[in-house]
Amino acid sequence: MTAVLNRFLPDEAATLALGRALAVGLQPGMVIYLKGDLGAGKTTLARGVLAGLGHPGKVKSPTFTLVEPYDLSRLYLYHFDFYRFGASKSEGTNELEDAGFRECFDGRSVCLIEWPERAGSRLAPPDLTLNLDVQDTGRSAAIAAQTEAGRECLERLRQ
Repeated sequence: MTAVLNRFLPDEAATLALGRALAVGLQPGMVIYLKGDLGAGKTTLARGVLAGLGHPGKVKSPTFTLVEPYDLSRLYLYHFDFYRFGASKSEGTNELEDAGFRECFDGRSVCLIEWPERAGSRLAPPDLTLNLDVQDTGRSAAIAAQTEAGRECLERLRQ
């Protein structure tokens, strides 16, 4: 059974705070899918996660580079954005293989993935899936845990 946590995020500060809180429960090897339309807050949430892990600098969207690596004191994190991948699953799969990203999913790193649906079916399954939707003047976040590591992270987030 999938565990789910729902939150309303009234503003950018709340989205950043959710990311910082999420960072506390991350473990090496976790894969987190960030889903939502353009402007839903995926990169803002990633900035909050990185801030929560101690990253002091700016966080840029990896839309054009496809991935931004971060070597943090507690773990290594890859922030992916597959928006530019082809809309068809087979195109996304080929681009994923051609780009050499397979080694990033090594069980030692955390992978935050924006637009995972564009990477095809060969992408590692998620421990957590965060769905962000625009709601009124803020955002709604639905966080679903699909693995034991995901459930542990979600439980820490509930506290």
